Amino acid sequence: MKSDSEALTVFAPDLFAGKTALVTGGGRGIGKRIALAFARLGARVVIAGRHAETLTSAGREIAGVGARCLALPVNIREIEQVERLLSEAQREFGAIDFLVNNAGGQYPARPQEITDGGWRAVVDLNLNGTWNMCSRFGPSMAANGYGSIVNIVHIYALERGAPPFAHSGAARAGVVNLTRTLGLHYARKNVRVNAVAPGFVDTSGLREHEFTPLQREDFESQALRDVPAGRFADPDEVAAITLFLCSPAAAYVTGTTIVADGALSLGNWTPWMEPEP
Repeated sequence: MKSDSEALTVFAPDLFAGKTALVTGGGRGIGKRIALAFARLGARVVIAGRHAETLTSAGREIAGVGARCLALPVNIREIEQVERLLSEAQREFGAIDFLVNNAGGQYPARPQEITDGGWRAVVDLNLNGTWNMCSRFGPSMAANGYGSIVNIVHIYALERGAPPFAHSGAARAGVVNLTRTLGLHYARKNVRVNAVAPGFVDTSGLREHEFTPLQREDFESQALRDVPAGRFADPDEVAAITLFLCSPAAAYVTGTTIVADGALSLGNWTPWMEPEP
Protein backbone atom coordinates (compact mmCIF):
# COMPACT_ATOMS: atom_id res chain seq x y z
CA MET A 1 0.00 0.00 0.00
CA LYS A 2 1.53 3.26 -1.12
CA SER A 3 0.84 6.46 0.77
CA ASP A 4 -1.15 9.09 -1.12
CA SER A 5 0.47 11.93 0.81
CA GLU A 6 3.78 13.66 0.16
CA ALA A 7 4.29 14.24 3.88
CA LEU A 8 6.27 11.03 4.36
CA THR A 9 8.51 11.35 1.31
CA VAL A 10 10.98 13.59 3.17
CA PHE A 11 12.27 10.72 5.31
CA ALA A 12 15.27 8.63 4.33
CA PRO A 13 14.58 4.99 3.50
CA ASP A 14 15.46 2.62 6.36
CA LEU A 15 15.53 5.55 8.80
CA PHE A 16 14.20 3.25 11.52
CA ALA A 17 15.89 0.02 10.43
CA GLY A 18 16.65 -2.14 13.45
CA LYS A 19 14.19 -0.22 15.64
CA THR A 20 10.82 -1.24 17.04
CA ALA A 21 7.76 0.99 17.27
CA LEU A 22 4.61 0.24 19.26
CA VAL A 23 1.40 2.06 18.31
CA THR A 24 -1.78 1.82 20.37
CA GLY A 25 -5.02 2.21 18.48
CA GLY A 26 -3.00 0.86 15.56
CA GLY A 27 -5.77 -1.03 13.83
CA ARG A 28 -7.37 1.88 12.01
CA GLY A 29 -7.29 5.61 11.31
CA ILE A 30 -4.34 7.71 12.41
CA GLY A 31 -2.78 4.86 14.39
CA LYS A 32 -2.68 2.53 11.40
CA ARG A 33 -1.15 5.20 9.19
CA ILE A 34 1.54 5.87 11.82
CA ALA A 35 2.29 2.16 12.06
CA LEU A 36 2.49 1.83 8.28
CA ALA A 37 4.79 4.85 8.10
CA PHE A 38 7.20 3.27 10.59
CA ALA A 39 7.05 0.01 8.65
CA ARG A 40 7.86 1.66 5.34
CA LEU A 41 10.97 3.19 6.92
CA GLY A 42 12.32 -0.12 8.14
CA ALA A 43 10.94 -0.46 11.68
CA ARG A 44 9.50 -3.55 13.26
CA VAL A 45 6.00 -2.72 14.41
CA VAL A 46 3.72 -3.70 17.27
CA ILE A 47 0.10 -2.60 16.97
CA ALA A 48 -2.32 -2.82 19.87
CA GLY A 49 -6.02 -2.15 20.13
CA ARG A 50 -9.32 -3.46 21.40
CA HIS A 51 -10.64 -4.97 18.16
CA ALA A 52 -8.92 -8.10 16.88
CA GLU A 53 -10.46 -7.90 13.41
CA THR A 54 -9.11 -4.42 12.62
CA LEU A 55 -5.71 -5.35 14.06
CA THR A 56 -5.56 -8.45 11.86
CA SER A 57 -6.38 -6.40 8.76
CA ALA A 58 -3.84 -3.70 9.64
CA GLY A 59 -1.24 -6.34 10.41
CA ARG A 60 -1.64 -7.76 6.90
CA GLU A 61 -1.14 -4.29 5.40
CA ILE A 62 2.00 -3.75 7.45
CA ALA A 63 3.38 -7.15 6.48
CA GLY A 64 2.60 -6.21 2.89
CA VAL A 65 5.24 -3.47 2.96
CA GLY A 66 7.82 -6.00 4.12
CA ALA A 67 7.88 -5.27 7.84
CA ARG A 68 7.61 -7.64 10.75
CA CYS A 69 4.47 -6.93 12.72
CA LEU A 70 3.00 -8.17 15.98
CA ALA A 71 -0.72 -7.41 16.45
CA LEU A 72 -2.07 -7.80 19.98
CA PRO A 73 -5.59 -7.11 21.28
CA VAL A 74 -5.21 -4.92 24.37
CA ASN A 75 -7.43 -2.71 26.50
CA ILE A 76 -5.02 -0.05 27.75
CA ARG A 77 -7.34 0.70 30.68
CA GLU A 78 -6.43 -2.69 32.15
CA ILE A 79 -2.97 -2.66 33.76
CA GLU A 80 -2.58 -6.44 33.54
CA GLN A 81 -3.17 -6.31 29.78
CA VAL A 82 -0.65 -3.49 29.37
CA GLU A 83 1.95 -5.48 31.29
CA ARG A 84 1.26 -8.51 29.11
CA LEU A 85 1.66 -6.31 26.03
CA LEU A 86 5.07 -5.15 27.28
CA SER A 87 6.16 -8.71 27.98
CA GLU A 88 5.03 -10.12 24.63
CA ALA A 89 6.41 -7.19 22.62
CA GLN A 90 9.82 -7.48 24.30
CA ARG A 91 9.83 -11.25 23.87
CA GLU A 92 9.16 -10.84 20.15
CA PHE A 93 11.41 -7.88 19.32
CA GLY A 94 13.54 -7.03 22.36
CA ALA A 95 13.67 -3.35 23.29
CA ILE A 96 10.77 -1.09 22.34
CA ASP A 97 12.35 2.07 20.94
CA PHE A 98 9.26 4.15 20.16
CA LEU A 99 5.89 4.26 21.86
CA VAL A 100 2.99 6.10 20.22
CA ASN A 101 0.00 6.51 22.54
CA ASN A 102 -2.68 6.98 19.94
CA ALA A 103 -5.53 4.98 21.51
CA GLY A 104 -8.33 7.15 22.78
CA GLY A 105 -11.78 8.36 21.99
CA GLN A 106 -14.61 10.72 22.79
CA TYR A 107 -18.12 11.64 21.75
CA PRO A 108 -19.62 15.12 21.40
CA ALA A 109 -21.92 16.16 24.24
CA ARG A 110 -22.86 19.15 26.31
CA PRO A 111 -21.41 18.94 29.83
CA GLN A 112 -24.87 18.45 31.34
CA GLU A 113 -25.43 15.46 29.04
CA ILE A 114 -22.34 13.55 30.17
CA THR A 115 -23.18 10.82 32.67
CA ASP A 116 -20.94 9.87 35.55
CA GLY A 117 -20.18 6.59 33.80
CA GLY A 118 -19.45 8.33 30.50
CA TRP A 119 -17.10 10.78 32.20
CA ARG A 120 -15.16 8.04 33.95
CA ALA A 121 -14.96 5.87 30.84
CA VAL A 122 -13.50 8.65 28.68
CA VAL A 123 -11.05 9.83 31.34
CA ASP A 124 -10.01 6.25 32.05
CA LEU A 125 -9.27 5.60 28.39
CA ASN A 126 -7.58 8.84 27.43
CA LEU A 127 -5.70 9.78 30.60
CA ASN A 128 -5.32 6.64 32.69
CA GLY A 129 -4.74 4.47 29.62
CA THR A 130 -1.93 6.76 28.47
CA TRP A 131 -0.45 6.70 31.96
CA ASN A 132 -0.64 2.91 32.06
CA MET A 133 1.41 2.71 28.86
CA CYS A 134 3.93 5.38 29.87
CA SER A 135 4.40 3.97 33.37
CA ARG A 136 5.13 0.48 32.02
CA PHE A 137 7.15 1.23 28.88
CA GLY A 138 8.97 4.40 30.02
CA PRO A 139 11.15 2.72 32.67
CA SER A 140 12.34 0.07 30.23
CA MET A 141 13.31 2.79 27.74
CA ALA A 142 15.14 4.64 30.51
CA ALA A 143 16.99 1.45 31.48
CA ASN A 144 18.07 1.05 27.85
CA GLY A 145 19.14 4.70 27.65
CA TYR A 146 17.13 5.34 24.52
CA GLY A 147 13.56 5.96 23.41
CA SER A 148 10.85 8.31 22.28
CA ILE A 149 7.24 8.51 23.45
CA VAL A 150 4.66 10.43 21.42
CA ASN A 151 1.20 11.09 22.85
CA ILE A 152 -1.54 11.89 20.34
CA VAL A 153 -3.99 14.39 21.83
CA HIS A 154 -6.06 17.09 20.05
CA ILE A 155 -6.40 20.87 20.00
CA TYR A 156 -9.30 20.63 22.45
CA ALA A 157 -6.70 19.72 25.09
CA LEU A 158 -5.17 23.19 24.94
CA GLU A 159 -5.90 26.72 26.13
CA ARG A 160 -9.25 27.34 24.45
CA GLY A 161 -11.01 24.48 26.20
CA ALA A 162 -13.12 21.73 24.67
CA PRO A 163 -16.69 22.93 24.02
CA PRO A 164 -17.90 19.61 22.50
CA PHE A 165 -15.75 17.32 24.63
CA ALA A 166 -15.55 18.33 28.31
CA HIS A 167 -14.54 14.79 29.28
CA SER A 168 -11.93 14.20 26.57
CA GLY A 169 -10.61 17.76 26.73
CA ALA A 170 -9.96 17.47 30.45
CA ALA A 171 -8.38 14.04 30.10
CA ARG A 172 -6.10 15.02 27.25
CA ALA A 173 -5.14 18.26 28.95
CA GLY A 174 -3.88 15.94 31.66
CA VAL A 175 -1.89 14.07 29.03
CA VAL A 176 -0.32 17.34 27.85
CA ASN A 177 0.75 18.11 31.42
CA LEU A 178 1.99 14.53 31.87
CA THR A 179 3.99 14.92 28.65
CA ARG A 180 5.83 17.92 30.08
CA THR A 181 6.49 16.20 33.40
CA LEU A 182 7.78 12.96 31.88
CA GLY A 183 9.85 14.92 29.38
CA LEU A 184 11.69 16.49 32.32
CA HIS A 185 12.17 13.26 34.27
CA TYR A 186 13.36 11.15 31.33
CA ALA A 187 15.58 13.74 29.64
CA ARG A 188 18.70 12.56 31.46
CA LYS A 189 17.99 9.01 30.32
CA ASN A 190 17.97 9.94 26.61
CA VAL A 191 14.24 9.29 26.42
CA ARG A 192 12.08 12.00 24.87
CA VAL A 193 8.37 12.54 25.54
CA ASN A 194 6.29 14.78 23.30
CA ALA A 195 2.72 15.20 22.11
CA VAL A 196 0.98 15.98 18.83
CA ALA A 197 -2.30 17.93 18.87
CA PRO A 198 -4.12 17.67 15.54
CA GLY A 199 -7.28 19.46 14.55
CA PHE A 200 -9.70 17.78 12.14
CA VAL A 201 -8.06 14.72 10.56
CA ASP A 202 -9.67 13.13 7.51
CA THR A 203 -10.56 9.68 8.87
CA SER A 204 -13.68 7.53 8.97
CA GLY A 205 -13.54 7.74 12.78
CA LEU A 206 -13.96 11.53 12.66
CA ARG A 207 -17.19 11.13 10.75
CA GLU A 208 -18.51 8.02 12.52
CA HIS A 209 -17.84 9.01 16.12
CA GLU A 210 -17.83 12.80 16.08
CA PHE A 211 -19.74 14.26 13.13
CA THR A 212 -22.50 11.66 12.69
CA PRO A 213 -23.77 11.76 16.31
CA LEU A 214 -24.57 15.45 15.84
CA GLN A 215 -27.25 14.55 13.25
CA ARG A 216 -26.47 17.70 11.28
CA GLU A 217 -26.05 17.19 7.57
CA ASP A 218 -24.27 20.50 7.09
CA PHE A 219 -21.74 20.12 9.90
CA GLU A 220 -18.82 18.69 7.92
CA SER A 221 -19.01 21.40 5.25
CA GLN A 222 -19.27 24.08 7.92
CA ALA A 223 -16.31 22.61 9.81
CA LEU A 224 -14.28 22.59 6.61
CA ARG A 225 -15.08 26.25 5.93
CA ASP A 226 -13.83 27.17 9.39
CA VAL A 227 -10.35 25.66 8.84
CA PRO A 228 -8.15 28.50 7.52
CA ALA A 229 -6.04 26.00 5.58
CA GLY A 230 -9.17 25.03 3.67
CA ARG A 231 -8.93 21.28 4.25
CA PHE A 232 -8.78 18.59 6.88
CA ALA A 233 -5.40 17.03 7.69
CA ASP A 234 -4.30 13.89 5.90
CA PRO A 235 -3.51 11.18 8.49
CA ASP A 236 -0.06 10.84 6.94
CA GLU A 237 0.66 14.42 7.98
CA VAL A 238 0.07 13.45 11.60
CA ALA A 239 2.21 10.36 11.01
CA ALA A 240 5.02 12.51 9.61
CA ILE A 241 5.12 14.72 12.70
CA THR A 242 5.13 11.62 14.89
CA LEU A 243 8.02 10.10 12.96
CA PHE A 244 9.92 13.37 13.12
CA LEU A 245 9.61 13.34 16.92
CA CYS A 246 11.06 9.82 16.96
CA SER A 247 13.87 10.66 14.54
CA PRO A 248 17.39 11.98 15.21
CA ALA A 249 16.21 15.35 13.88
CA ALA A 250 14.21 15.79 17.12
CA ALA A 251 16.94 14.58 19.47
CA TYR A 252 16.81 17.85 21.44
CA VAL A 253 13.02 18.14 21.50
CA THR A 254 11.19 16.90 24.59
CA GLY A 255 8.28 17.88 26.82
CA THR A 256 6.51 19.83 24.09
CA THR A 257 3.25 19.64 22.15
CA ILE A 258 3.17 20.27 18.40
CA VAL A 259 -0.11 21.69 17.11
CA ALA A 260 -1.15 20.64 13.60
CA ASP A 261 -4.59 22.07 12.91
CA GLY A 262 -4.37 24.18 9.74
CA ALA A 263 -4.67 27.30 11.96
CA LEU A 264 -8.12 26.25 13.21
CA SER A 265 -7.34 27.22 16.79
CA LEU A 266 -6.27 30.68 15.62
CA GLY A 267 -9.62 31.49 14.01
CA ASN A 268 -13.28 30.74 14.50
CA TRP A 269 -14.26 27.43 16.03
CA THR A 270 -17.17 25.58 14.52
CA PRO A 271 -20.07 25.57 17.03
CA TRP A 272 -20.74 21.86 17.44
CA MET A 273 -23.96 22.52 19.34
CA GLU A 274 -25.75 25.28 21.18
CA PRO A 275 -24.89 25.50 24.92
CA GLU A 276 -28.46 24.53 25.84
CA PRO A 277 -30.41 21.65 24.26
